[in-house]
Amino acid sequence: MTENKPFWKSGHKPSLFSAFLYFDISFMVWVLIGPLAVVIMGDYPMSATEKANLVALPILGGSILRLVLGFLTDYIGPKRTGQLGMLLTMIPLVWGWQFVDSLGELHIVAMLLGIAGASFAVALPLASRWYPPQYQGLAMGIAGAGNSGTVLTTLFANRIAQHYGSWEIVFGLALIPIVTTFILFTIFAKDSPNQPAPKKPIEYVKVLKQADVWLFCGLYAVTFGGFVGLTNYLTIFFNTQYGLAPVKAADFTTICVIAGSLFRPIGGYLSDKIGGIRMLMLLYAGAGIMLASVSSLPPLYVVLTLLFVGMMCLGAGNGSVFQLVPQRFGSEIGIVTGLVGAAGGVGGYFLPLILGNLYQRTGSYTAGFLVLSVIAILSIFVLALAQGAWKKSWIGSGGKAINTRELEAS
Repeated sequence: MTENKPFWKSGHKPSLFSAFLYFDISFMVWVLIGPLAVVIMGDYPMSATEKANLVALPILGGSILRLVLGFLTDYIGPKRTGQLGMLLTMIPLVWGWQFVDSLGELHIVAMLLGIAGASFAVALPLASRWYPPQYQGLAMGIAGAGNSGTVLTTLFANRIAQHYGSWEIVFGLALIPIVTTFILFTIFAKDSPNQPAPKKPIEYVKVLKQADVWLFCGLYAVTFGGFVGLTNYLTIFFNTQYGLAPVKAADFTTICVIAGSLFRPIGGYLSDKIGGIRMLMLLYAGAGIMLASVSSLPPLYVVLTLLFVGMMCLGAGNGSVFQLVPQRFGSEIGIVTGLVGAAGGVGGYFLPLILGNLYQRTGSYTAGFLVLSVIAILSIFVLALAQGAWKKSWIGSGGKAINTRELEAS
C-alpha cells in the first residue's frame, strides 16, 4: 500500500516533476511585466498608481482564470488542461512580442498573461492526486516550488531587454521554454487513476457554501498574495525608493524571490511534521514583523535582509496552506485549488495597488508596508479562531484531521 512506502515510491515521479516544470515556466511568463515595468516606462511614462495597476493586471487575470482551469482540471483532467493552458499562454507572448503599440494594448497583454498564472490550479492537483495524505505537504511543496520560475524573470528579463535594446524581445524569447515544456509535459505527465469523476456545476456551488473554503482563500490571499504581489512590485520599489537601475533593482528582487520560492516545499514538509496550523501562525508572525520593520525604510542592505526573511515566511506559508487543503477537500481538490489559488491572486492584485496608491498619496512607502504588516498579524487571530471549529468539524464531518497530535495538543 502507498501508505507504507517512502515518498519517492508512493507516487508518480514523472508527473510530479512535470507539474513542477509546467508551474515553473508558467510562473516565469506570468510575472514578465513586473520586472520589466521600469524599462517599459521608457516607452510609456506612468505615474506610481499606473505602474502599480499595470503590474497587478496579470495577477488579476490569473485569479479569474484559475477558476476556469480548476473546473477543467476536475472535468477533463489536469494533463489536458495543462496542455490547453500552455497553448493559450503563447497568445499574449506573441502579441507582446510583435503587435503591442499602445499602453491600452499592453494592458490587454498583461491580463492575458494571467493564463500562465492559472497553471496553479492544474499543477497542484496533478501532483496531489498521486500521493497519500502523509505526503501531501511535500508533494504539493515540490510542485508548488514552481514559484521559482519568477526567479528566471527577475534575473534575466531586464538583462535581455538591455542587451537587445527592446523589452518586446523578452516576450518572443519566452516562447522557447513554453514550447519545450509543452513537449516534455505531453510526454511525461500522466493523470492519476485516483482522479475523481467529473461533477456537475451544482456540486461546485455546494463547495462554495462551506466556510472552510473561504477561510483558506483568506489565508492564501495573504501568503501567496504577498509573495506574488511583492515579486511583481519590488523592482519598482527598489528603483523608486533607492534609485537602483532596472537590472540592479531586478537583481535585488531576485534575492527576495529566491527565498519565497525555495521555502515553499520546506513549509509543506515542516507542516507535515508539526502541523499546518502551528506552522502558519509562526510564519504569519514572522512576515508581519518583517514587513513592519521594512516600513521604516532602513538602508538598502537592511531592507533587503528584511524582505528576504519576509518572503521566506510567505513562501513557506504557501506550502503550509496547501498541506491543509488536500486533507480537508480531497475529492474536490481541483475546484478548491482553483478557488484558493484565485484568492491568492486577488491578494497579489491588491498588494501593488496598496503600495502604489499610498505612495502616490503620501510620498512614502511607510503606510503601505504597515498595512501589509497588520494584515499578516490579523491572520494569526483568524487562524486561532478557526482552529477551535476545526477540532469539532473536520473529523466529525468525514474529513481527514489536519494533524491529530496537533489538535489534541491544542
